[in-house]
Amino acid sequence: MSLGKAVAIFSSFTFISRILGFVRDILSASILGAGFVADCFFVALKLPNFFRRLFAEGAFSASFVPVFTATLTEGGREEALSFAETAFSSLIVVLLILVAVMEIFAPGVIYILAAGFSDDEVKFQLAVLLTRITFPFLLFISLVSLLGGILNSLGKFSETAATPIILNLSMITALIFFSDQFETPAHALALAVSIAGFIQLIWLYMACRRVGYRIRIVMPRLTPKVKEMLIIMMPAALGAGVIQINLMLDMIIASHLPDGSISFLFYADRLNQLPIGVIGVALGTVLLPLLARNIAEGDNAKVSYNQNRAIELGLFLTIPAAVAFMVVPFQLIHVLFERGAFTREDSWQTAYALMAYAAGLPAYVLAKIFSPGYFARKDTKTPVKFAMVALVVNMTLNLILMQYFAHVGLAMATAISAWLNAAMLAGGLVRRGHFSFDGQTVVRLAKYLLASVVMGAVVWVLSGQIADMFTGHLGTKTLGLVILVVGGVGSYLAVTFLSGAVKPQELKAMFKGKRS
Repeated sequence: MSLGKAVAIFSSFTFISRILGFVRDILSASILGAGFVADCFFVALKLPNFFRRLFAEGAFSASFVPVFTATLTEGGREEALSFAETAFSSLIVVLLILVAVMEIFAPGVIYILAAGFSDDEVKFQLAVLLTRITFPFLLFISLVSLLGGILNSLGKFSETAATPIILNLSMITALIFFSDQFETPAHALALAVSIAGFIQLIWLYMACRRVGYRIRIVMPRLTPKVKEMLIIMMPAALGAGVIQINLMLDMIIASHLPDGSISFLFYADRLNQLPIGVIGVALGTVLLPLLARNIAEGDNAKVSYNQNRAIELGLFLTIPAAVAFMVVPFQLIHVLFERGAFTREDSWQTAYALMAYAAGLPAYVLAKIFSPGYFARKDTKTPVKFAMVALVVNMTLNLILMQYFAHVGLAMATAISAWLNAAMLAGGLVRRGHFSFDGQTVVRLAKYLLASVVMGAVVWVLSGQIADMFTGHLGTKTLGLVILVVGGVGSYLAVTFLSGAVKPQELKAMFKGKRS
């Protein structure tokens, strides 16, 4: 399957998931608002996600996929299946221990990670309880990541991409039907998270069975392949840990800021994550097994070709998205979230954070594209060094910028450190001769920038012309937002096609897997 087609499949399901995610966030903003209950839930949700990204989607994916792909290419299906079963069984044991420890020591963990909550006993105890309810999600979603790695290595991306849809549907159901059945709506949401994780596990287990990979639970063994995976995983875990600790430190600092700060950052990041999830995560997920296969086959030319095309495809969408988020952030937040418990002031504070996050949006996507260049070569140590440098820079900037910009300063620091990380990842590959920007990519990126500037100007002028629409009822506001989106997308596409940055026949060739 070609890069473009695989990304299109993954992105399509991810887009559906993100739309449902926005429905979920709109309901959450309306019912939870941006107060202390929302802050407690978002802290509880971050904890299992922290370990999921650290071990499951971070270190485990970076080490499992290359080894599984190489085993499948060199040893065949039976050997790959045996390795997957051993890894699956070993992961279950580790996760059961981790979940048990976290359930017991949840108060201590909350005291460390959200120290600002300790001044309010009610807020602290609510965060502890919600964390205990959500943490089993880690067990299920980590196993989901392994099964997803198997499917992705086989070129089956749709089932994996569809799993977040289950989470969003579960949380939407909880908000609509069960938010008033518990002490707070956050209790219903926390329970929905863990239930969704279990359903996702069953979904992908059945998907693996359909393609002939029936994963059995076997006695965990330290086989040569498992040992190789662990050797690769250890530095990857450290690197992923640095990134996740970075995010956790942001949360610790935000917990000392006024009520709502964590929620402002959460809602802004949710909108910022739309292009990252739809295109960045899709590219990273598709590229890792693709590059691992190219490298196993010794086709270095195709490795560089695929990464250049991934950069073009990724930045084609994320540069204009970043510009739009910086030009009309309030209008987006106002229409999507401002209702019920979510106030006008909440919209402005969230919009400021979105502007700051958006400045780093292209860098987040570039990091997703460059990282597989290391992981596919089983090099997980180098990204660790870069991540640690980015962490130090981010924390330094956090402490400086929060003094002047409060929660917005944390988002600004995150964006700056993201660019530093992306630059180091790209530079490392270039120095080793593993990657080089081809002329086509450089020219197209320049044209994308020009088209995005034109689009930004068009959206800015339009927003002034239809400003009154955003003071009316929801239908009028929504129509105003649609006008901005259509005007922005239309002007961007017009300039890219007129400038030759994108040609229909080249898009067609990419999605058919042919070189233009």
